[in-house]
Amino acid sequence: MGNNYNIAVLPGDGIGPEVMAEALKVLDRIKGVSNISCTTQEADFGGIAIDNHREALPESTLKLCKNSDAVLLGSIGGPAWENLPPEQQPERAGLLPIRKELGLFANLRPAIIFPQLTAASPLKEEILHGGMDLLVVRELTGGIYFGIPKMREGDRALDTLVYTKSEIEKIAHIAFKAAKQRKGKLTSIDKANVLTSMVLWREVVTGVAKEYPEVELNHMYVDNGAMQLVKNPRQFDVILCGNMFGDILSDEASMITGSLGMLPSASLGEGSFGLYEPSGGSAPDIAGRGIANPIAQILSLGMLFKYSFGRKDIYNVVFKAISKVLDKGYRTKDILTPGCREVNTSEMGTLIAESL
Repeated sequence: MGNNYNIAVLPGDGIGPEVMAEALKVLDRIKGVSNISCTTQEADFGGIAIDNHREALPESTLKLCKNSDAVLLGSIGGPAWENLPPEQQPERAGLLPIRKELGLFANLRPAIIFPQLTAASPLKEEILHGGMDLLVVRELTGGIYFGIPKMREGDRALDTLVYTKSEIEKIAHIAFKAAKQRKGKLTSIDKANVLTSMVLWREVVTGVAKEYPEVELNHMYVDNGAMQLVKNPRQFDVILCGNMFGDILSDEASMITGSLGMLPSASLGEGSFGLYEPSGGSAPDIAGRGIANPIAQILSLGMLFKYSFGRKDIYNVVFKAISKVLDKGYRTKDILTPGCREVNTSEMGTLIAESL
């Protein structure tokens, strides 16, 4: 691959195109100050694709993604498409199929509180002690979201929670490798006291742990995990979860940071290919007002370089640029605290790009 990369850009709906524009501004700056050559190509995905192509994931968009080295994705969905049957709405007809088609089984969601933003967190500063840095590793293509049978018969509905040993092993290796590169601590979340599938989950994760003697493993029931995240989030380093538990706990962790606008995510498969997107939604209520926070989309770009292109140095540069801007007191509306200066979406993107 060298230093020549092809990135598929899917701006999405709502605030997606606004924050994506700022990420591309940062990408242009990265290209300008480094030896990296990137080609980007945009395509419709989500609600905009339904409007233009009558389906959330057009074949042309999927083909572009498969022919690219990585995908930079904006948030999708909104009230404009809620009148459609559930299976045709952007999230279910777009996100679930694209993850499955691209073989993306691992979702990495870092929840980081910049020390400058502890006042924006709903938790007391004495709990955070100046920051938080944890990583939720969520299994993405199995569990109750995909289990068969799945059906509705009148007043009775059924979803099936299924995991195989190989599925658990794959996601566990991702989590242990991440923990090895961080603080060497992994917390596996399950409900093994009630669910048979989670007994298997705990057994398999314990088995995989033997290959990573340098990583400390502990197990936690999901209800206790949810409480501990609020009580003492700094006890966690890497949190390993199945699909549904990871969906819930990563959102809880994200709100501890003060704003969904700060949180990126990476969806990875077997190789270097990945899909990168903000953890928050398309926020149609603020679309077009220039107040959306572009930092999550910009950090997602940083994660793209780190995981798909093996350029952790670029991620670090992007992270430091954001920290510099926050140090100077610049804030978008969602993270604004007394004594800071409010800037709009475009201004925040420009400040970060110029700080690289």
